[in-house]
Amino acid sequence: MSSRSQTIADILTRAIIDHRLVPGCKLGERELSEIFDVSRIVVRQALIRLADDGLAQIERNRGAFVAKPSMQEAMEIYDALTLVEQGVAAQLSDRLGPAGWAELRQHVERQRQAVASGNDALADVLGQEFHTVFVRLSRNKVMQEIHAQLVRRTTLLRSLITADFDYCNLLDDHSRVVDLLEKGRLKQAMDLIDTHHRAVVRGYIMDREVYAEMTPAEALAPYLDGKADGAAPIAPRKPAKSSGNGDGTAHVHVHLPKQDPAPKSRTSAKKTNRGLPA
Repeated sequence: MSSRSQTIADILTRAIIDHRLVPGCKLGERELSEIFDVSRIVVRQALIRLADDGLAQIERNRGAFVAKPSMQEAMEIYDALTLVEQGVAAQLSDRLGPAGWAELRQHVERQRQAVASGNDALADVLGQEFHTVFVRLSRNKVMQEIHAQLVRRTTLLRSLITADFDYCNLLDDHSRVVDLLEKGRLKQAMDLIDTHHRAVVRGYIMDREVYAEMTPAEALAPYLDGKADGAAPIAPRKPAKSSGNGDGTAHVHVHLPKQDPAPKSRTSAKKTNRGLPA
């Protein structure tokens, strides 16, 4: 995959995480090629990457769409997370040193402070990060890669209502897992990891109306000119009024970072009328 395709895949992934591209949103090659000012081949490579990560679905004769997870899929994703984290727990129980246990406890304490202050949004972020830190401490790169891919798929689930998350209970689970593993009570810790993920799944309600749908142009506008880091996740709201095309949709272009193009023939250069390699 070309570097431009990777950049586009990263931006689309971020837009999905930020709830700007909601489940079921059409990801048209032609529209995206105009937004990013690249060829459709470059866009197609990016969409294939999203499909490989489970963030998009490519349907024959219909094109690509942001994936729409079902409750069954949610259960399967969290079952897989459970298996990975139980394997990590077995490794940490035998190998983790004092510094590792201290790092986990510090993270739990940060989450506890967020819950105590009523900052559920921060508590939610820290709760997700706990699992990433947990797996990272295994120092098993394969486990980390598998876990990271599964976590990316949970980003779609974050576009759903988290109706009855009990952050206090989820926090207690994190604290208890650390206690059990440090005491060598692996079986109880693994059972708690399973119970914990099942509780998370039960907190989801499938309702894609929570976040208003926007066109890809509107959704990707905050990521113009490489400013993806400045785009904040949106809260449930109606799409802002836009202008530019006269039909209620915004007309925007994302200019990808310039790179030295690979040598090509004069004929092929004419086909890419924007001067970007396909």
